[in-house]
Amino acid sequence: MKLGLHYWNFAKPAEPAEIAPTLRQTVLIAEQSGVSAFTFMDHYFQMEASAPAEEPMLEGYTGLGYVAALTERMTLGLLVTGVMYRHPGLLAKIVTTLDVLSGGRARLGIGASWYEREQRGLGVPVVPVAERFERLEETLQICLQMWSGTVGEYHGKHYQLAETLNSPAPISRPHPMIMIGGGGEKKTLRLVARYGDACNIFATSPEDVARKLEVLREHCEAEGRDYDSIVKTAVAVRPVLADVDGWLSYVEALAKLGITEVQTMPDRNPVEYVTELAEKVLPRLGSI
Repeated sequence: MKLGLHYWNFAKPAEPAEIAPTLRQTVLIAEQSGVSAFTFMDHYFQMEASAPAEEPMLEGYTGLGYVAALTERMTLGLLVTGVMYRHPGLLAKIVTTLDVLSGGRARLGIGASWYEREQRGLGVPVVPVAERFERLEETLQICLQMWSGTVGEYHGKHYQLAETLNSPAPISRPHPMIMIGGGGEKKTLRLVARYGDACNIFATSPEDVARKLEVLREHCEAEGRDYDSIVKTAVAVRPVLADVDGWLSYVEALAKLGITEVQTMPDRNPVEYVTELAEKVLPRLGSI
């Protein structure tokens, strides 16, 4: 089982001058200890369900560029890019830039954006859910076209591109991994089967994950897609350090379902958190 670190909170410590040094120390410990993937959220306000919206929040792709310069091994991405926040052609270039400068370590984590307070607050168009999913599918098509080396037009319902030029090409082959986030059974998991290299599911319980993966298998059969070719990842919502033995048993249950990477989220100062992960969790995770 691989472990990803999902860095979702910049408020520990909250002083702006301390954010970069704390992030730097965290990612260096994470990489040295064997964490395989590093992600930020794609938010501009903190999520109100987790903390006050006014808490510090940095832009994700800029932050990943900083992390790329500090690291050599961990894969890097957002969990997950909100489809409404960047024009698809520019998003393909942004992820390509990260991939080239990181030596081929970029992922495109993507999903249907949802946080209307930050969208309205910053002037991002708010559209109905059905349209967000239409835009998500067109964005996936555009990224794949640009990463294929095809320089041509793209004409969709929501996006029209006259020239899908993308130079330099990504280092990752055949392209940066496309990880589609969410467990929506009718739309999200169908898009995984059609376009995704990986899925990402909130692991509220092994039983729920089993259900989602069975739905994904059904979509793969309908799409003529090899279910086993899709990497299965999950956000481990259960706290790890409060009960390491229990958490490892929970992760072992996920592994038996086919999950090969779990993301964990710091619940305290991130340097302290990743140090404890390195000491108490990672040495035992390799046997799962």
